[in-house]
Amino acid sequence: MAWVLKMDEVIESGLAHDFDASLSGIGQELGASAYSMSDVLALPIFKQEDSSLPPDSETKHPPFQYVMCAATSPAVKLHDETLTYLNQGQSYEIRMLDNRKIGDMPEISGKLVKSIIRVVFHDRRLQYTEHQQLEGWKWNRPGDRLLDLDIPMSVGVIDIKTNPSQLNAVEFLWDPGKRTSAFIQVHCISTEFTPRKHGGEKGVPFRIQVDTFKQTENGEYTDHLHSASCQIKVFKPKGADRKQKTDREKMEKRTAHEKEKYQPSYDTTILSECSPWPDTPTAFVNNSPTPTPTFTSAQHSTYSVPDSNSSSPNHQGDGTSQGSGDQLQPSATIQETQQWLLKHRFSTYTRLFSNFSGADLLKLTREDLVQICGPADGIRLYNALKSRSVRPRLTIYVCQEPLRSIQLERQQDATNGGNSNGAIYVYHAIYLEEMAASEVTRKLALVFNIPLHQINQVYRQGPTGIHILVSDQMVQNFQDESCFLVTTIKAENGEGFHIILK
Repeated sequence: MAWVLKMDEVIESGLAHDFDASLSGIGQELGASAYSMSDVLALPIFKQEDSSLPPDSETKHPPFQYVMCAATSPAVKLHDETLTYLNQGQSYEIRMLDNRKIGDMPEISGKLVKSIIRVVFHDRRLQYTEHQQLEGWKWNRPGDRLLDLDIPMSVGVIDIKTNPSQLNAVEFLWDPGKRTSAFIQVHCISTEFTPRKHGGEKGVPFRIQVDTFKQTENGEYTDHLHSASCQIKVFKPKGADRKQKTDREKMEKRTAHEKEKYQPSYDTTILSECSPWPDTPTAFVNNSPTPTPTFTSAQHSTYSVPDSNSSSPNHQGDGTSQGSGDQLQPSATIQETQQWLLKHRFSTYTRLFSNFSGADLLKLTREDLVQICGPADGIRLYNALKSRSVRPRLTIYVCQEPLRSIQLERQQDATNGGNSNGAIYVYHAIYLEEMAASEVTRKLALVFNIPLHQINQVYRQGPTGIHILVSDQMVQNFQDESCFLVTTIKAENGEGFHIILK
């Protein structure tokens, strides 16, 4: 019995010694060096969690803040972007606030900055076809602008300018040190860019974006400082108020638990920081048809009505007016290549191709461009580089009928056996894509340099000299490559002309 007790004491003492040794090791580790929590936080699992959070020193403080005085919708979920409803044509204030800390950006203190306000598409699908969408809107609403600045109500804005070719943008100068408010009016409504079967709440969302620039050493406002935007929907007058009320009533019917999933409605909309819009002031310059374009003062702006130089909303001009200047040449320099990209609505990729000459860009295959720019823009860029035009559905040839005096001279020459003066009839090719009478009228105005609004009717001369009104059905029954002599006669009321196809 004594032996058993002795063995228990030996085993017990051995276990105690091992346990003390293990504890002593821990004690030595903790005591030998200073313990720091940063060593624990440096473990991989903590690094992974904190990697998404930028250090405090890297947190960027925005220099400006833009606040639109319009309430946000209460029917927006917590983690979604705010949505604001606007009434068409109503003036809404955007407060331009100086958000700089003391000592931030001293170079703009006491100086003016330039801001460009735009209304643009929120959906990327519509952004790809923005030019066609806006041209179509321009045809339906001649003389109107998508965005205007309410000058009498605005405060602190200087040198307000608009560009007739940029109907969705306004620009102005302002002093960050003074109170500044820009009152905007949006004239396009969300349902104008949706299929006719959709309406009301199915309208497309827009974005209000503000881009601000400071002056460079050359005196141009092209040095980007800050950009911010917000999501909006535009309704017919009073429609935004009704929609806001409907959303509020729907939220009141929800349970308290469901309401927690939605963000509250705020009286104002704060524009959140974003990337600068691709069409920076450089794009304004290069997209204009004139070599040295300038914005015109808003007080004296003239809004151009679609003229005879445009054949359709999606197709600019006639095939005969497109010169070799539209095609990128292999000898084009890097600067000329950049201008070509801007002119053909590839401003998003100007930075990507910043070191490409014309020869470099033309060497890329269709597969290369699709891989670089994606399927949609890649194919579009490939077709633009190869100058691929849309195949016309119908081609007709037209020639202006010579004056009667010239015809009599030719008849006399033939009678007297004299030689003619060698003049020939010169025909112009007209390529039709829509097969409509209106397209024929536009193309004739373009070819013969007649103002479109002065053409009253287009007739075709029929049997016994009768005049038949040219209709869509008649155009659809034209034979391909038909030839016509064109003559013009004064309208009965003395205003405008009639065109007769013989």
